[in-house]
Amino acid sequence: MKLTRHNNIKKLLFVVPLVIGNYFNAQVRIADSNANSSAANSSAFIDASSNPAYNVSPEKGKGLLYPRTDLTLFTTFGQAPYGIPNNYPTYYDGFMVFNTATSGVAGVGTTEGGALTAGYWYYDNKSGTINGGTWKPVGGSGASPKVDILTSETITNTLVNSSQVFAIKGTFTATGASTAVNIPAPTGMTSLYSITIYKAGTGNVFSRDLFSYDIVATPGNAITGSPTMSIVYPSGTYDYVLEYLK
Repeated sequence: MKLTRHNNIKKLLFVVPLVIGNYFNAQVRIADSNANSSAANSSAFIDASSNPAYNVSPEKGKGLLYPRTDLTLFTTFGQAPYGIPNNYPTYYDGFMVFNTATSGVAGVGTTEGGALTAGYWYYDNKSGTINGGTWKPVGGSGASPKVDILTSETITNTLVNSSQVFAIKGTFTATGASTAVNIPAPTGMTSLYSITIYKAGTGNVFSRDLFSYDIVATPGNAITGSPTMSIVYPSGTYDYVLEYLK
């Protein structure tokens, strides 16, 4: 009897860890797996919500912690060859990271908006080549990072017929006697996209109209207004934001 009791205790001590192990492992189910925790024919490749009782107390939240990556140092994708049926056939399209860089551009592919901000970014790649994609920020309605338009050439979030729109900020002084003002044409500019003129120091928009802008003959000679009415600016200093194509 003692021997039988001893054997039963040994069996119990062996079974209990297995039960506990299965309990804790079962809270994550993986679709492409033959394990007991698999989710056969599931649309979710991984399901971490299968056991809501895993937390003893409700105030302990669960979440997915993404790898933290400095995209300026991300210069190459690993695990070549790419684009074959059993190895990244979509060239990492949809790949997502939490980027820690607050400036600069990604080391591989292009960077939407011209500069990185900290947060979630994904690789949008329909190019058919590994380096042909664009890193885009994950945000409401696919919002891009905010662009601060400076007195040096700034890349905007706008494209026109797939051509990048640039912007630059500056000032000019009006005499109060002419419809023409001088707004220098930025280097490489081929056409004007838009102009916004502010009363200096106030941030109040004065005009968004432009009748003509001479890039070649008289570089920077701008006449504001419309074909039927031009504007004579009152004497003073004005700020402007010029958006243009190259």
